[in-house]
Amino acid sequence: MRYACLLFAAALAGCATPSAPPSTAAKSATLQPQATAPIETILQKQLYQMSPVEAGRYVAWVHQAEPDLRKRIAAIGRKNIGQPYDLNLLGEFPFEVHDNLPMFSLDHSDCVVFAEHTYAMALSQSWEEFFWMLQRIRYRDGVIGVATRNHYTEMDWNVANRWLVTDISAELAGPTGPAYSMTVDRARFLKTRHHTERNIPVETSRQAYVAKDQVAAIAGQLQEGDFVNVISTRNGEYWASHVGLVVLGPNGERHFLHSSEPQVREETFESFIARAAAREERNRKEGKNGQVLAGFKFLRLNDNIVVPPMAPQPRPGSGA
Repeated sequence: MRYACLLFAAALAGCATPSAPPSTAAKSATLQPQATAPIETILQKQLYQMSPVEAGRYVAWVHQAEPDLRKRIAAIGRKNIGQPYDLNLLGEFPFEVHDNLPMFSLDHSDCVVFAEHTYAMALSQSWEEFFWMLQRIRYRDGVIGVATRNHYTEMDWNVANRWLVTDISAELAGPTGPAYSMTVDRARFLKTRHHTERNIPVETSRQAYVAKDQVAAIAGQLQEGDFVNVISTRNGEYWASHVGLVVLGPNGERHFLHSSEPQVREETFESFIARAAAREERNRKEGKNGQVLAGFKFLRLNDNIVVPPMAPQPRPGSGA
């Protein structure tokens, strides 16, 4: 079994593995002065234009204004349409100092940051609860650290967040649907990319997905708030290169809400597939060995969500 290429490791995490610090991310790590504007004024802004204090007030307001979780996820996600895209956005600073990337960002997002922030806000009633929920979603058992971050979408994020979403890709694709083998070496990834030593065994899995030409046929089974993994392939390797959310259009059609260059957008799956095909054709003409869209994994937002407690944070240096 071949190992997942290190070059793909960042993509396996969706699009949120840190490298060089962006110039804008650090701004979100500094709390701004207490907002005194009425909620009606705050609601005129998009989320990425809000301060943390204003965002906290919005989170409390939307929890009361929209009691349906699925609709609340869509409303919060759409409240970030237009948010600028910035890859490699977050880290563990100041909890860890392997880089100086902050633990949250309001003014920018990449695909994973957008999805995590949207889910965390939808499940919360205050800024403090949102920040707690964000770490619960982002890290295994909520234990903060680069080694416990859910780096690999299929084998970390999707698995660690089974309390939130359930993979229904095999069910949607049917018994003859496509699948791919995946092998991850987390110890190698952490050492080469984050200079962090951990003794973690290599793990393999088999991942079902829905082929891109079958999405139209199963789209009616998708529900608002479901989690989407975009599956790409190159040189025989398959991986989740991008993530986003399912929302319903004005006539009930299924849309894809996600953060990608240059900003958060909402579009049909047909539009996303067509744009991928156009990019692949440009790459072909230019002789580039670019990634190719293979299909999608779909994870159903659970109906009865019970948020598990955070595991106790181990004492640094204790060998835990």
